[in-house]
Amino acid sequence: MKTRSKNIKRLVALLLVLALAVWVSTRWHVWFGNPEELAVEPLTAPGHVLLTFGDENELSRNVSWQCDTVVKPSWLELACDSDTIHIEAQGEVFESRKGKAAYYVARLRQLKPGTHYRYRAVVGSHLGVAEKSSPWYNFRTYAPNRDKFSFLFIGDVQDTIGGIANRLLMEAWARHPEVEFLVCGGDLTERPANQYWAETFNDLDSIGQSMPILNVTGNHDYFKGVIQRLERRFPLIFSYFLDSKVDDNMVYTLNYGNTQLFVLDSNREFFYLWTQRQWLEDQLQQSKAKWKILVLHHPLYSIKGSNNNMTQRWMFDDLVRQYGVDLVLQGHEHAYDRMIGSTYKNGAPAVPVYTVSHCSPKNYRILFDERFDKFGISSRYYQTVSVSGDTLTMACYDANTHALYDSLMIHVSPVKAHLVIDLGKDIPENLEYTPDPSNKKDLKFAERIQEYVNRHPERMQTKN
Repeated sequence: MKTRSKNIKRLVALLLVLALAVWVSTRWHVWFGNPEELAVEPLTAPGHVLLTFGDENELSRNVSWQCDTVVKPSWLELACDSDTIHIEAQGEVFESRKGKAAYYVARLRQLKPGTHYRYRAVVGSHLGVAEKSSPWYNFRTYAPNRDKFSFLFIGDVQDTIGGIANRLLMEAWARHPEVEFLVCGGDLTERPANQYWAETFNDLDSIGQSMPILNVTGNHDYFKGVIQRLERRFPLIFSYFLDSKVDDNMVYTLNYGNTQLFVLDSNREFFYLWTQRQWLEDQLQQSKAKWKILVLHHPLYSIKGSNNNMTQRWMFDDLVRQYGVDLVLQGHEHAYDRMIGSTYKNGAPAVPVYTVSHCSPKNYRILFDERFDKFGISSRYYQTVSVSGDTLTMACYDANTHALYDSLMIHVSPVKAHLVIDLGKDIPENLEYTPDPSNKKDLKFAERIQEYVNRHPERMQTKN
């Protein structure tokens, strides 16, 4: 009898081990699989030019570019009216899995407000004679200490090779020409490989040279592994991180008019997140901004499961609430959602407002948690955030049709309370979804959508 019992236990243990092995094999690529990197010919002239912010001052700018495989004397020619100055660039060679490239950064710290500038990147010889230069580009600075401006926000892009993100972003910019910069919620690049970086620069073509780009790190920017790893290439391109990072944490803050943006790297391990928490609390304590906006990749409140991203929520959400952060911009989960996070004692909606957005060809199956006020699936989205005096307005648009999909206002009352006015409840939700009849998960998701629609028919109707 004992022998039989032992044999049964051994059989059960063996079956469990086999089941675990099968499960691990199905998840192995998800956890550890990095795509092959393709070799790319070095740029023979300055290219992949990108305009970003510099230090935390709204009048600072950095310009980064690439050229050749060795560092040469390089500079930025900056023209204003009839004057042209040369700003020396710092160069560094980065070696990826499939080749080398020389990266350059020029830091612009003496810009004038409300001024139009022209610039080009130049790589010179040892004699100081220009060898190669980029085309001329243009940007404009705006008067400081303003209480009126707006910017664009997009979540994950992760565009496929030959994708359409550039067209969508150019159309968004054309429809909202007043925006002054672009904020990206991470995963702007599909994976850290030459071919995907080239696609990212295609996505930002004509945009990233004319308006500053502010991008946070996403999980797709890291190499997969037991310990995730971020390439040096990332801060060489988004060069504000070269000066702002804290203990290898890609954090950054920007003071822009009466608003302060705080950037976190939510992909890191616990120890690094703890360092970021301390940095964020210090920044929030010191902030004198009327409007506070936090940007990170992983949503503090997930639409895929209530237990997702618990570490990030535990680390940062109490600071968001304690120090009166108005808006939390997030990516990672490929759908749209928005949640008003608090109420005053009289029941009036209050900050913080949390929103998740994406502009990717991939869409996720989500849960329809009752905490959220608005959902969007099966499309791409972008948002405008506009500040005007005592009012901040966030508007979400369908990136394919450019129709308004959601909107809200945050208003500072005479007693300094930040009240939220939900304008999106009058805009119907679009939850069209065609499941693959052979895919059980698709069919289950379609059932979940229908259950949600049955619970909230009022959200599907246009209000008069």
